[in-house]
Amino acid sequence: MSESQGKTLRVTQIYSVIGRKPGQAETIKGLGLRGIGTSRVLEDTPSVRGMIRKVAHLLKVED
Repeated sequence: MSESQGKTLRVTQIYSVIGRKPGQAETIKGLGLRGIGTSRVLEDTPSVRGMIRKVAHLLKVED
């Protein structure tokens, strides 16, 4: 197992995408989140970090 595979982030959507910019709604969908309260465990990669940064105000992120 390589070192990068062991690092994950738990991402939970805590706010709705209704009324947000279309790009933000698409980013939430790209992270695999489908609504308020849904969580995903995602690999900690630069691309995932960038997506999280774009919609950080809608999410709760845990290591």
